[in-house]
Amino acid sequence: MSRPRSTLPASYARELVSIAARFEVPPRELLSGLGLEEEALARPDARVVLDDFQRLVRRAERLTGEPGLAYHAALHTRVSWHGFLGFAAMTASTIGEALELTERFAQTRADAVAISTRREADGVHVVLVEREPLGELREFFVTALFLGLAVIGESLAGHPLTGRVAFTHAEPSYFQRFLKTFPPLAAVSFEQPENRIVIPESVLSIPVLSADASATLLAREQCERELAALGEGARIVARLRAVFAREGFVAVPAAARSLGVSERSLKRRLFEQNTSFSRVQEDARRARAFVLLEDPRLGLDEIAERLGYSDAANFTRAFKRWTGQTPGSVRNGGRP
Repeated sequence: MSRPRSTLPASYARELVSIAARFEVPPRELLSGLGLEEEALARPDARVVLDDFQRLVRRAERLTGEPGLAYHAALHTRVSWHGFLGFAAMTASTIGEALELTERFAQTRADAVAISTRREADGVHVVLVEREPLGELREFFVTALFLGLAVIGESLAGHPLTGRVAFTHAEPSYFQRFLKTFPPLAAVSFEQPENRIVIPESVLSIPVLSADASATLLAREQCERELAALGEGARIVARLRAVFAREGFVAVPAAARSLGVSERSLKRRLFEQNTSFSRVQEDARRARAFVLLEDPRLGLDEIAERLGYSDAANFTRAFKRWTGQTPGSVRNGGRP
């Protein structure tokens, strides 16, 4: 049997579409012929095959005339781009705990790579490990990821973090253009033996501004489920999530009909994956909630309706049960 192709969350492709739009490249023009649809990219559980994402990057660079789109992606990075892993990091007690969560659950965001940390004499090395070769996508991916982590680290701590970034690729011709507008670039070096971030060990103990132990626990549990869902035998879970994304949060009978199985068979197969219909549905609601909260045009009443709740109060109660925070607090980046 052939090995499943590596994927990324569709949210990363959606953000690239947004960045290209700032260069006046319409989403339809960017996505045309790539087999990607803007509406599908907005689904919280959707994923994009790595090869398709690479084609999207090349198309975006060509149509925008901007070879440094990875730097734009890093500059506009938000914690929420990274789903429940981002939320876990945002509520961690320290930068060290946020880093530990990133190392543990990086594969839930990109299964082609892993994050490994090691302690050396000059500090803590955070290294990108390619589980599948990134090929032509490597420069864009590593640049957006590592510089984006620097931006996220600053937002978690409330001030810039000390450290340096090393890339294996050569310095791009456009690098100097970004140097003045992006302070972390002053600590970047090229043509190094591995892609890594090096930070002083003292950085690990810096407290996270939006720390919330209960919320971190809930987010960690969700990340564990997402990690398990990437394994073999979890197709029924992925298919059920696709039903919720396509048809809304339907009940068991409607979902079973869409999947072409009996209600009993659906429940049994979910049980074999150590989950249940209600848990998968609630997980999908949580993920969708984070996507909807990113849209400032949507009020809580409309978000509640889209998630299948009778009113905003019921949605708020559910959200506080999931995360320990109110939707408004998360919408404001963890600030009450």
